[in-house]
Amino acid sequence: MSFKSIAITLLATAAPLASAIGAAVVKNSCPFPVYLSAVGATASPVQTLPPAGGSFSEAPFFVDPKTGGRTIKITREADGLFTGKPQLNFAYTLDGANVWYDLSNVFGDAFAGYKIVEKSVDAGCGVIVWPAGANPGGPQVKVCGSGSDVVLELCAP
Repeated sequence: MSFKSIAITLLATAAPLASAIGAAVVKNSCPFPVYLSAVGATASPVQTLPPAGGSFSEAPFFVDPKTGGRTIKITREADGLFTGKPQLNFAYTLDGANVWYDLSNVFGDAFAGYKIVEKSVDAGCGVIVWPAGANPGGPQVKVCGSGSDVVLELCAP
């Protein structure tokens, strides 16, 4: 077998492995826009998700070389991430074959009165539900296989 054949075979088998990593997804089902930035050692530019269907995806899950994990910070105000406004934090850490994910509020409850659901597309994994937009208490950290997307839905039905 030639070197070229071996290289092509290796690339062909590696491609499915690279695509087997899931994504962190935010879906805005709220009647208002939301603003977010993906943060680790550095922060992405603030993005606006339009109301009733805007979405964001960090794909595949990202391993930050300095912090290890990532946090997608979400506010209801365009400058909220820089002015101390209430924010919802969707944090995740890719750990080999697993992804750990959780939710937390900082500086108040940005989505008070609105249902928030964070879950893997793998139905066998843990679900975080905040019926009124605030932490209802209890453990909020979940873990699932890294091959499935984790979706945070704001203002979930």
